[in-house]
Amino acid sequence: MAPVRRSGPGTWLFLLPLAAPLLHVALSVEPISMGIAIAAASAITGYISFPELYCGRLVECCRVEEPLNGTALQNDLKEKLFGQHLAQEVIYRALMGFMSNDNPKKPLALSLHGWTGTGKNFVSKIIVENLYPAGMKSKFVHLFVSTVHFPHNNLLSLYKDQLQSWIRGNTSRCARSIFIFDEMDKLHPGLIDSIKPFLDYYENLDGVSYRKALFIFLSNAGGDLINRRMLELWNEGRKREDLELRDVENVLSVGLFNNKNNGFWHSALIEKNLIDYFVPFLPLEFSHVKKCVLAELRHRDLEEDEELASRVAKEMTYSPKEQKLFSDKGCKTVAAKLSLHL
Repeated sequence: MAPVRRSGPGTWLFLLPLAAPLLHVALSVEPISMGIAIAAASAITGYISFPELYCGRLVECCRVEEPLNGTALQNDLKEKLFGQHLAQEVIYRALMGFMSNDNPKKPLALSLHGWTGTGKNFVSKIIVENLYPAGMKSKFVHLFVSTVHFPHNNLLSLYKDQLQSWIRGNTSRCARSIFIFDEMDKLHPGLIDSIKPFLDYYENLDGVSYRKALFIFLSNAGGDLINRRMLELWNEGRKREDLELRDVENVLSVGLFNNKNNGFWHSALIEKNLIDYFVPFLPLEFSHVKKCVLAELRHRDLEEDEELASRVAKEMTYSPKEQKLFSDKGCKTVAAKLSLHL
């Protein structure tokens, strides 16, 4: 097997022995012969277009002009993401507006913030799967985890060069590339500024346009600010659905910019307003954790059991100690807790 290309930091993508000859044949057949073959196949199996046959069955293609199915995205956000009315609304509007714009002024940059287990990674997966059927396995989706890919402080200069080269190379191959940065709260301050040119309002840099790329930043930083605001709402007798984006977005950006313990500390991305949306993920309550348990039962093809779901949800720890309002780990350990009861 021969390596074809890097599919992610530190990994190589290989062609299987049987797949390589088939792909070689498909790529080497002249267009007329391929057309005859498709016509013959269509007569037997029904109409199949060349892009559908080639991109859907032979290889994964970068289909920049592929429209986003807004109904499917909206359903996924509503049915799979619990207790996050702000994230549902903001992400839906942001993606629909960006994907329907044939000539965006800059890439879309989303920064997702909140406690662990509130759904940041999960919603990233939903976004990716609605853009690329292969989901996180797509060769056009690139995940960076700060503690894995950028672990050493003394290699900061090297990381900056490698990160710029990786983004430049992959975007030149596919304008609709997706870059996800996880654990931003553990990223070395200053490293993320190396991608500032790619997020700015440039038509192109050295012949490459980054305007149709998507950048997603995930961080626990700011979670305490969001939770504090939620507790204030509760003390005022208001519902969580009363919280609006404007109530926390500015507090988030200012707090992140001035916090030394996260990758956005004094970041030019915030200073130059290159982050399009700071998306708050609210702390989950008992009812949301219970929904997570029921969803996990469905995922395991088991019958939904309200009593069991309540028992598992009650075993989670909640804070503050007096009110016990918010799940300390969100839905992160639900699967493990459920397994103890099955």
